Amino acid sequence: MKLWKKLLILIAAVLLIAGVGCGIYLGDYYHAENSAIEAITDPENGVSVSRSDNGQIIFTPENPSADLSAGLIFYPGGKVLYEAYAPLMEACAQRGILCVLVHMPGNLAVFDINAADGIREQYPDITKWYLAGHSLGGSMAASYLGSHTEEYDGLILLASYSTEDLSQSGLDVLSVYGSEDGVLKMDSYEKYRKNLPEDFTEIIIPGGCHAYFGCYGPQDGDGTPEISNEEQIRLTADAIEEIVMP
Repeated sequence: MKLWKKLLILIAAVLLIAGVGCGIYLGDYYHAENSAIEAITDPENGVSVSRSDNGQIIFTPENPSADLSAGLIFYPGGKVLYEAYAPLMEACAQRGILCVLVHMPGNLAVFDINAADGIREQYPDITKWYLAGHSLGGSMAASYLGSHTEEYDGLILLASYSTEDLSQSGLDVLSVYGSEDGVLKMDSYEKYRKNLPEDFTEIIIPGGCHAYFGCYGPQDGDGTPEISNEEQIRLTADAIEEIVMP
C-alpha cells in the first residue's frame, strides 16, 4: 500500500476515534431533577415561564413589588442541562427580577460565550442588567463582559471565578460559593480574585456545596452538603436580590 493511502487511513482513524470520544464526552452530562422541570411546567404563583424559539427559558415576575426594572441572564454550569437551574431562576423571579436562562451547545458555555447577545434588546423597559453563571458558565459570562462592560450593571459568579480582568470595570460583582464545595478550585479562585473590583461582594454559604446552585443531583468530586438544595437556592436568591435590587 502506498504511503499516502496509509496516511489517509491513519488520519481517518484518528478523526473517527476523536469523534466517538467527543460524542461520549458530550453525551455524559447531569440531568435536571423533577423539581427543576416542575419549576418550568408548573411555576409557583407570581412567576410565568415561557420559551423562546432558540431555547431560552424566560422567568417573568407577574406581580413584582415595584416596576420591573432588573434583568438577569444566566449561563449554566459545564455539562449540566440548563433546565436544572430553573428553581434558582424561579426564586429570583419571585423577587421581582426578570430571568433569562440560556441554552448552551453540548451543555458547555465555552461553545457559545456570546449567548447573551440580543437578549437585552428584547426588553427595552428594563434599565438594569446583570450577567450570571455557575462554575464554567460564570467564567464564560465574565469573559463575555470583558468586551461588554458598558452594557451591564454587574456580574454574579456562583462557585466560579473570572480569568478576565474586570478590576477596573466598575461592575457590581457578587461571588457566592458553598463552604463544602469540593469542585471549585480554590487555588484558582484566589489567584484570579485580583481580576474583580476591590469592592466586590463575597458570600460563603455555610454547609453549601457546588451542585446545589442547580437541581441535578450529586456532582462527582463535590463535598457533602450540610443544608438542603432548597435552602442553598433560597440563600443564593436572597444574595442576588441584595445586589440587583438593593
